[in-house]
Amino acid sequence: MTNQTSSMNSKIYLSAPHMSGHELEFIQEAFESNWIAPIGPNINGFENDLENYLNFNSHVTVLSSGTAAIHLALNM
Repeated sequence: MTNQTSSMNSKIYLSAPHMSGHELEFIQEAFESNWIAPIGPNINGFENDLENYLNFNSHVTVLSSGTAAIHLALNM
């Protein structure tokens, strides 16, 4: 077996999620405020914070998955 064949059969393991302890509070807040759709104040705030952090003077858009990001990029 060559290195190329063995590397094609190797697995890529994902890391376990890191929970800081505040996730349940944020989930409860989202349900109580009825912002469980793909928009809302937390997402808008995150986009604004990301724009400021990157010193980016245009719009930043966050998406729910890498697949959605690829789809958006291919449609531009």
